[in-house]
Amino acid sequence: MLGEIIFTVRYAETDQMAIVHHSNFAVWAEAGRNDLLKSIGASNKIIEENGALLPLYEMYFKFIFPAKFEDEILVSTKIKDISQVRISFSYEIKNAKDNKSIAVGKTMHAWTDKTLKPINAKKIIPDIYSILNMQQVNIIEVNE
Repeated sequence: MLGEIIFTVRYAETDQMAIVHHSNFAVWAEAGRNDLLKSIGASNKIIEENGALLPLYEMYFKFIFPAKFEDEILVSTKIKDISQVRISFSYEIKNAKDNKSIAVGKTMHAWTDKTLKPINAKKIIPDIYSILNMQQVNIIEVNE
């Protein structure tokens, strides 16, 4: 499954060069990830209510073309890989009007309990794990 959200770049997201500051891509990825999880019935709220967390342990973005104030942005999110101890997501960020690629990236997360101790998601949250496992799709690899 592919999650997609569209929003407009706010002035506060731009830097002195009048382009979106790179720190915003982490926020945009989180918005895309949260929207995808919610759309398949496994929101962060549900995951946390069932005793699990998904802390970020690695993030990568390749910037292709700058985004600017008032650009409409499309964030496409997919589950890249899932295992009993980890899950990773891929992102493609484009200008929604001209379909120009802005960035591609991925985030990697560990399954943990509320004390950040690693857990086996298949055993601890089997229903959620099953839902997420069914959503995994093949994607184009992001070259690092």
